[in-house]
Amino acid sequence: MPWSTSELAELAGTTVNTVRHYHRSGLLEEPERMSNGYKQYRARHLVRLLQIRRLRDLGVPLAQIESVGTDGDTPKAALLAIDADLAASIERLQRARAEIRAIVDGTSTTDPPAGFEDVAGRLSAPERSLMLVYEQLYDPAAMADLRTMVETESDDGSAEFEALPVDADEETRQRIAEMFAPVIAQHLTDYPWLIEQGEHLSKGSHVTAQAFFETFTELYNEAQLDVLGRASVLAREQASGSSSSPRVDAAHDEGE
Repeated sequence: MPWSTSELAELAGTTVNTVRHYHRSGLLEEPERMSNGYKQYRARHLVRLLQIRRLRDLGVPLAQIESVGTDGDTPKAALLAIDADLAASIERLQRARAEIRAIVDGTSTTDPPAGFEDVAGRLSAPERSLMLVYEQLYDPAAMADLRTMVETESDDGSAEFEALPVDADEETRQRIAEMFAPVIAQHLTDYPWLIEQGEHLSKGSHVTAQAFFETFTELYNEAQLDVLGRASVLAREQASGSSSSPRVDAAHDEGE
């Protein structure tokens, strides 16, 4: 005796809505109808539905089920592609679990980019925000360098800079800038791409410059931006004077 939609769904351990969804997706053929309009599902429909459910339980995306097939003659390439997708998903979920565990244990926060979890404690709230923006603008190699910079930097002057009021006097601004300059100069020497960033940008130069401007001006007050500007100028002078790299010297000359 043929089954109705609800009977078929119950036999397969699914829902009527799911059966209808598989019809709309073209994965399950429509059955014949009786004279009164009721559907008549047969054993082939039940088998097909169970095969679809089996693939779904294995994690095969709905859109790929048709390519896998259910007639016992499954294309190997299709299965290998799905296996690769599943492996990538597992790796992503494992990273997510590790990050969540670090947050629960108090060794990380929710806002550093991937790979920065174990150095997040060295970053201020504005710096963590900057790193998230940087992740959208720089390639992985640049982000790896930024992580190394964070890992090796000292905290000298950071607390005073973060607390710097907008009306900070000239002497204070210059003193903090002079504290920061040697560190920045060392970064410019160790990572010349910081001066000529083109090869490490994942977005266009105009979009990148605009993103930097908007982010910095929102995260830091006028006095802090002034300090960063002064420190950058001093750092370029120091890097140019101490480095024998033609690339650094040329970049400095162009900026004069």
